[in-house]
Amino acid sequence: MSELDDLKTRLKIAKAKLQKKNENGKKKGVFLGNAFKIGTEFVAAIAVGTIIGFILDNWFDTKPILIIIFFIFGAAAGIMNIFRAAKKMQNLED
Repeated sequence: MSELDDLKTRLKIAKAKLQKKNENGKKKGVFLGNAFKIGTEFVAAIAVGTIIGFILDNWFDTKPILIIIFFIFGAAAGIMNIFRAAKKMQNLED
């Protein structure tokens, strides 16, 4: 009977290791997805701000001024999106 008990113990240990490994893999995927999302939101905010500035500069014929202003506003909006997403992720962990 001791061989059977030994086998059961080994199986329990192996199952626990597999469950722990699966949980870590899921967490890494979630973190990578969130990092990609944050980076994409930041770049998109800057791009949208710059495009709006370019269009308004062409419309009002004030070439570099509005591009620079809307680039800065786009960067600020991107940073605000990053803080908002980080706060949301922190609340989900708790």
